Amino acid sequence: MTAVPERDPGLQPERTRLAWRRTTLSFTVAAVLAARQAAGGDPGPAGLIAVALSVLVWLVFLRLAHLRLRVLGAAHRPAVLSARGALGAVACTVALAAFAVAVVI
Repeated sequence: MTAVPERDPGLQPERTRLAWRRTTLSFTVAAVLAARQAAGGDPGPAGLIAVALSVLVWLVFLRLAHLRLRVLGAAHRPAVLSARGALGAVACTVALAAFAVAVVI
């Protein structure tokens, strides 16, 4: 019988860390572009509220990403992303998209 080699998880956490960094960068670019669009003219109260909420959602997403990156870097075999963390990331993404639409309209 041949022995089944043990799975080497060495690169998977690194790829996941890089994916989180890329996502954070993309999220930052989207938030900056939304803020720039709102600041381009007379934004009005609704535009200012959308920008403020976009910044808040961006900060929450940065916190979620930071926590996930810490978990990925701390252990040889990191824990699975919790349902709460995944739901938070999805909620932040949907909220930022909604605020971007509100700023453009």
